[in-house]
Amino acid sequence: MTILEELEWRGLINDCTATEELAKRLQAGPICLYAGFDPTADSLHVGNLVPLIGLRRFQNYGHIPIALAGGATGSIGDPSGKKSERQLLTKDVLDNNIARVKEQLAAILDFSEGIDNTAKLVDNASWMGPITFLEFLRDVGKHFTVNSMVAKESVRARMEDRDVGISYTEFSYMLLQGYDFYHLSQAEDCELQIGGSDQWGNITIGTELTRKKAGKTVYGLTLPLITNSDGSKFGKSESGAIWLDPARTSVYRFYQYFINVDDRDVIRYLKYFTFLDKDAISELEAQHQANPGAREAHRALAYEMTSFIHGEAATEDAINASKILFGGGLEGISEGALSEVAAEIPNAAISRAELEGEGVSILDALVNAGLSQSRKNAKKDVQGGGVNVNNQRIQDVQTKLTSADVHFDKYILLRRGKKNYAALIVE
Repeated sequence: MTILEELEWRGLINDCTATEELAKRLQAGPICLYAGFDPTADSLHVGNLVPLIGLRRFQNYGHIPIALAGGATGSIGDPSGKKSERQLLTKDVLDNNIARVKEQLAAILDFSEGIDNTAKLVDNASWMGPITFLEFLRDVGKHFTVNSMVAKESVRARMEDRDVGISYTEFSYMLLQGYDFYHLSQAEDCELQIGGSDQWGNITIGTELTRKKAGKTVYGLTLPLITNSDGSKFGKSESGAIWLDPARTSVYRFYQYFINVDDRDVIRYLKYFTFLDKDAISELEAQHQANPGAREAHRALAYEMTSFIHGEAATEDAINASKILFGGGLEGISEGALSEVAAEIPNAAISRAELEGEGVSILDALVNAGLSQSRKNAKKDVQGGGVNVNNQRIQDVQTKLTSADVHFDKYILLRRGKKNYAALIVE
């Protein structure tokens, strides 16, 4: 398949400014393309992945991807898909966010210097900063009528809400993004911009400005905005957004998000987000239809996504952490997996000195960890066979926890019943 045929098969083409012409241009040789993101946080989230993975798909076909960080546009705020004004961010905050996000982009795009189509990261503040307001009005603003700008969906939707409206600042956003495309077409010979379907108006401003100012034909391609089959927003969980930064969303939670997607979405997401080929996904689809309870497609999705963003070792730790939290043993467990478990359950401190000698009573440990309300309740729990230490059942109320129970010089895992876990953290 060509890149456009693959995108079509994956359901990733929403709209294109000139599909046949773009197909011919792609067949003629490598093309430079870009997708932008405004660094409104110090981490990307899974909602950012479709266009960024789209860049990688093009790169895999030999094309040259540019990830554009909106150091300038991010200070303004894109009204697309927003019901109210964004909070304005300072330059220091934006610069910090870009630096943090750059590390995450290295997992998505290939920035290797030894290849012909190495990825690039650019910041539009570097070319927007020197332009004066009057220069921008003369060189960019004069090419667009207010009538055409008001007709854009991102603006029209806000103008129809009289209580909120839209500021002149956000109204001007599309011109800034349009100038980005024009600048990259001149500086990098960039011929294609991709983005979510909500960016269609901004992208076509760029193709039009480049045609008017430079007499060049450039292309725009939008990808669908992802929603779950139940109508909920993709990339959101009960605890909030699913971030790529493991400090914001642990690798375990990242893995769990994808393994728990709706059965109706799993094949669609395998096409959207993974690099598995048509045969592999067709086989997973057949397995899913024959036995959805086996969750083979879900496991494949979770593994592919987690290893792509966080690496294979961290993914294995997340898988093993899942097994532990469902009662699996700790034999052969890595420190990373156990730390993932500890991050997901209540913690209680215990001193190293307490574990020396005779050790700590299991009854006191259960109370200290908050798993039992009192020593009396703890005794009943132990006698009833509902207490596990490091996922090994104990029934002797005289049991003592000692340094021999400590894993990686730091953790003792307690469980009451099937799902009530706590970690004793040795200090």
